[in-house]
Amino acid sequence: MTQPLIAVFGSSQVVPGEGDYEDGLTCGTLLAEAGYGVATGGYAGGMEAVSRGARQAGARVLGITAPAVFPDRPGANEFVSEELPAAHLLERIHEITRVSAAAIALPGSLGTLTELVAAWNLGYVARFSGEIPKPLITVGDRWARIIAELAEILETDGGLVGCVPDVTSAVAEIRRLVPL
Repeated sequence: MTQPLIAVFGSSQVVPGEGDYEDGLTCGTLLAEAGYGVATGGYAGGMEAVSRGARQAGARVLGITAPAVFPDRPGANEFVSEELPAAHLLERIHEITRVSAAAIALPGSLGTLTELVAAWNLGYVARFSGEIPKPLITVGDRWARIIAELAEILETDGGLVGCVPDVTSAVAEIRRLVPL
């Protein structure tokens, strides 16, 4: 049986030794130990941390890169077991969400927010075709505040996004919501 993939979004700017990098490493490790593979954007920072944790724990690691968008990046990080290049940024986000059974958003910036909102919107529109929304979990108070504010301003369903304080709680939610 193939391991379900969990998409993990996060900052490309964090470095080893920083709390957000270490949290990404823990997230990847915990997902792998629970029996999941991971799909990330495949580059450095949080994507590398999650990939590293998952790969070192024996999981499949899919890195969906965008070489034309990031020509200065040499390719996927060393912990990616399979790289899938996408033609552009929107295709990259589409592929990450398409191949995954659920998603976790770690702390990040505009790129992570874009991925998070795209996954949230896919969950929202799933009901129009009778599909069940894929679980979407955010880590940290910052995302919880943003989700609450956006849900109120846009008058949309904030309940489609689970907000938890840390990666251990995020993986516990994935384990609860995504059966193996």
